[in-house]
Amino acid sequence: MNRIGFVFQSSPHSTTKGREGLDAILAASAYSEDIHIFFIGDGVLQLLENQQPEKVLSRDYIAGFKMLALYDLEEIFVCNTALLNRGIKKSHLLIDVDVISNQQINEQLSQCDQVMVF
Repeated sequence: MNRIGFVFQSSPHSTTKGREGLDAILAASAYSEDIHIFFIGDGVLQLLENQQPEKVLSRDYIAGFKMLALYDLEEIFVCNTALLNRGIKKSHLLIDVDVISNQQINEQLSQCDQVMVF
């Protein structure tokens, strides 16, 4: 089976990319168990807890990331540099993730047969 990588690089609520990415992951999980999820750059903001999207008239899809565990999606990686650059600690994130270096992200992505970027 092909390994699919999903990369989140956009901040939440400014576009629909985050919601579309989450929907794509959940749909793909019906066909593949080999899914790797990456949060890089502003994409790490997707996982911040205590967001209030209603204040910017946006739909709250962020809680949907908690469903990843229900779908047995456990290969979730966050860029350490992106967290450091934004002053975010792992404890500020909504779900359990593996924090890895840029190099490790590149290595993991190179093992994916298909990559979708949101």
